[in-house]
Amino acid sequence: MITAQLLNNYFFAVIRGKSEKDAIEIAKYSVRGGIKNIEITFSTPNADKVIEELTNYYKRDKQVIIGAGTVMNSDQAELADRAGAKFLVSPHCSEEIAEYAHKHNIEYTPGCATVTEIVKATKMGATIIKLFPSETVGKNFIKAVHGPLPDIKLMPSGGITINNIRDWKEAGACAVGIGGTLTKKVSEEGYQSVSQIARALVEAVN
Repeated sequence: MITAQLLNNYFFAVIRGKSEKDAIEIAKYSVRGGIKNIEITFSTPNADKVIEELTNYYKRDKQVIIGAGTVMNSDQAELADRAGAKFLVSPHCSEEIAEYAHKHNIEYTPGCATVTEIVKATKMGATIIKLFPSETVGKNFIKAVHGPLPDIKLMPSGGITINNIRDWKEAGACAVGIGGTLTKKVSEEGYQSVSQIARALVEAVN
């Protein structure tokens, strides 16, 4: 498993490309800005092809880890696996995906929003749990969960910005998923803006 490296990288770039090319450019500029966990969502056209191309592109860089997001079932898990994905993330807690991931030795991060779901996810073998939607659940939820369950690794995803990322880390987030924040200036300033925002996020935490 690659859990330690994912946690060390801390940031997950959640990429919902408008096209294959768009997703690839966002990914490459995210890496240039210092974000090394690249999550290509299945809402991206031909997501498996994007994963395969990026996996090949970064095969010599051991810090960059390419995975799949918005994985809804085992069929998509298999597509991602065959394309070279090293981790799977879903917005929900799926036994079907967990079974596939365990069988094929792939990191699976399910989405949870309640303590019941979190406990279920850990019993399914999840090490990192996606807190989703994090802007709805809120930062205090992590502190509350860590009271009875101090070893649970929670990764908020959604609504993470430069202004609040430090607060999330101080609340106990083991990692963070960054989506729309990374790409909010692409239409006006181009892909270089992704690197600039990524770099600012990394600096805000460090």
